[in-house]
Amino acid sequence: MAQAVEEWYKQMPIITRSYLTAAVVTSVGCSLEIISPYNLYLNPKLVLERYEVWRLVTNFLYFRKIDLDFLFHMFFLARYCKLLEENSFRGRTADFFYMLLFGATALTLIVLLGGMIPYVSASFASVLFLSNSLTFMMVYVWSKQNPFIPMSFLGLFTFTASYLPWVLLTFSLLVGANLWVDLLGMFAGHAYYFLEDVYPQMTGRRLLRTPSFIRSLFADDPVVVARAGELRFPPIPENPHED
Repeated sequence: MAQAVEEWYKQMPIITRSYLTAAVVTSVGCSLEIISPYNLYLNPKLVLERYEVWRLVTNFLYFRKIDLDFLFHMFFLARYCKLLEENSFRGRTADFFYMLLFGATALTLIVLLGGMIPYVSASFASVLFLSNSLTFMMVYVWSKQNPFIPMSFLGLFTFTASYLPWVLLTFSLLVGANLWVDLLGMFAGHAYYFLEDVYPQMTGRRLLRTPSFIRSLFADDPVVVARAGELRFPPIPENPHED
């Protein structure tokens, strides 16, 4: 059993394995009281006034106490992060890292700006950790890129992957979870999907381009992706047997 788990872990792509490891280590450290969650959560005042900038990163690593909900989110993190990195972003580790960076930045800005808006600031103030939101963003992006895959929820009913975010959102509502967590992830995921997949098809221009310094951090094997209309073939001679 231990050998099978070790093999499964080693076969994970680099970003998925790194994020999953950091999340588990952080959560276990907090459970053992080696690390305090009070030093990890997103606090704009402490970031801006005391320069505790590490909170911009650590709030994406803590998934609360280790319980059934923690295992549920670790499963989703391992599954959908791995599916994206191995399929949609195969051979494009830098682009996948940039997607996560875009999502983390978008989520942080939404929470910071939302905290300044009257009447809704209290709702955003309750969002101290954005780890679940970032995981939900990955689920949303995967569902948009694989909309027709059949799925089942707890064996109760079946649906296609395009409805997965809405099924999870409904489940969160039924169990009394904070809906803002899922809604933030959905918004960030849709923003990335629109800018990466929809907007270029509408205008022929790409706004999201992975910076060269991020590409230099990863040594990916080049993968050529042919887009519609970009293929060119040499003309076929009238008599193919002639030299």
